[in-house]
Amino acid sequence: QLQLVESGGGLVQAGGSLRLSCAASGRTFSSYTMGWFRQAPGKEREFVTGISRADSRTSYAESVKGRFTISRDNAKNTITLQMNSLKPEDTAAYYCAASPRLGLYQLANRYDYWGQGTQVTVSS
Repeated sequence: QLQLVESGGGLVQAGGSLRLSCAASGRTFSSYTMGWFRQAPGKEREFVTGISRADSRTSYAESVKGRFTISRDNAKNTITLQMNSLKPEDTAAYYCAASPRLGLYQLANRYDYWGQGTQVTVSS
């Protein structure tokens, strides 16, 4: 089992920044591809960004490219999501996820472990 705990959400004005963190425990963190997803009320959960387990390749949704940055620290068993130039449409619950599969995936069903989520609210 892998436990994931997100932190860092909150309320910010449009144009501002937030930094989310996800702390993992339970198994070898470096063996997992990690991702961030988000879900707004009434909408499906959507891929935001991911970072591979093997070579830290990254992938971003088009809507966040150039504004969000994902990184991982295998020594500390954490990933972070730096979010800049936030927009009201970024408002959602953000979830950290882990996949034991080799590769980098945008589909939620490729991730086996999920955190409880942290709320990000961007006011206009």
